[in-house]
Amino acid sequence: MFEAKNISVRIGPKKILDGVSLQLKPGEMVALIGANGAGKSTLLKALCGDVEISEGEIALENRSLKEWDCHHLARRRAVLPQHTDFSFPFTAREVALLGRNPHIRGAESKKDLEIVGNALKLVEAEHLAGRTFPTLSGGERQRVQLARVLAQIWEKPESSNRYLFLDEPTSSLDLAHQHLTLQTARRFAERETAVLMVLHDLNLAAQYADKVLILQKGRVIAFGAPKEIFVSEMIRDVFGVEAFVTRRPENGDLPLIIPVGKRAGVENGAGIENFY
Repeated sequence: MFEAKNISVRIGPKKILDGVSLQLKPGEMVALIGANGAGKSTLLKALCGDVEISEGEIALENRSLKEWDCHHLARRRAVLPQHTDFSFPFTAREVALLGRNPHIRGAESKKDLEIVGNALKLVEAEHLAGRTFPTLSGGERQRVQLARVLAQIWEKPESSNRYLFLDEPTSSLDLAHQHLTLQTARRFAERETAVLMVLHDLNLAAQYADKVLILQKGRVIAFGAPKEIFVSEMIRDVFGVEAFVTRRPENGDLPLIIPVGKRAGVENGAGIENFY
């Protein structure tokens, strides 16, 4: 299990995160949502050790994150940042192969190459393997980067679990590949992997996540199953948008969020008189 207890992050005098607690259990997908500036990416970076926490503690498998050797940690936890790019003329296969670095001793093995091939195939990027990374579209790059992090934790370590952190993994993807990405994350979750993903699309979160954590101004204001979390009042309070919440036709347990196109507390056309 991956656990954060009452963690806070300060930048100067400002608290970006304030007393956030979270448990990630193997087999579960957790969606982290909130308005822009709520602290979602900061929380993900703090959980990865990329941002120093000012209060609280973070533990992996009942051991402080600070005590983990980078090499052993990389075999258990993979992170897909919001923005990762390469200006070097690596091929897509070579970029995906970077995910195998924690496992390689010397040169990559036949097994490593096989895993990378399978990871690229899983995200429908196998045909891009020989293309140079800078020539790919934004969505193609994102899928190759996903293949990289999947290749990193492809095998389950002995006496441990796997953890997959995804920061806005669907941001550059078309509709079909948005669902493919989250279906792939779900397949990993079903194989004893804990998945934490930052999402903006509430309906994708409702469809794929087992639990949803809502951040507002750096604080957790709700954490639970989508059917409990997604109600009209919450959406209005957190996002400032009026929305109608019903149930999905194929699964009555899952909410379907329909924004009505009006910001809460804002008159339609407010400020338009100043537009020329």
